[in-house]
Amino acid sequence: MLLREGLPGLFRRFGHRTVAAVDDAPALIRAVAEHDPDLVVTDVRMPPGFSNEGLKAALELRASRPELPVLVLSQYVERDSAAELLASHGGAGVGYLLKDRLGDVEEFAEAVARVAAGGTAVDPEVVRRLLLHRRDPLNALTAREREVLGLMAEGRSNAAIARALTVSDASVAKHIRGILAKLDLPPDEDVHRRVHAVLAYLRSGRHA
Repeated sequence: MLLREGLPGLFRRFGHRTVAAVDDAPALIRAVAEHDPDLVVTDVRMPPGFSNEGLKAALELRASRPELPVLVLSQYVERDSAAELLASHGGAGVGYLLKDRLGDVEEFAEAVARVAAGGTAVDPEVVRRLLLHRRDPLNALTAREREVLGLMAEGRSNAAIARALTVSDASVAKHIRGILAKLDLPPDEDVHRRVHAVLAYLRSGRHA
């Protein structure tokens, strides 16, 4: 209830308009059909069962509308469904953020805008927990390339990765080219190569 009542005001502060605020998963699906929104923000747990109804609704929406950006908020990581949601990217924005780690309004607003624009926003803890339950490491990548890919998985830009690793933007771009080449992701206008690289990383057991 607090999220449902509070988020529209927060979105309005950053220039967004909320077309519907609903209290259960079936209503979410109906609202999307009625309003055709630019972005869906949902909690994992929703009535009637308060388990993972919101996440299941997000997966159902992405199956029928692959172009729909979806941002999921949660208190925990539902590993299999989270991986499935991230794999459903299809060129549209996707995010999975942990509510108890959202401590900065500006950063949250940036994540919302990034997902709405077709990008990704994944909490580092989500990445870590998914990695702990994956196999088949990406042996072709160097330790530095895995570091870069891990930061890509957090939704960071090349400039942000460069700052985190204290290297130049050109060095980051070179590492990303190497990652894409080693993961056999040639240029393709129909494929978001950066996202596919991140998904390959999440499915592996390798982390820096």
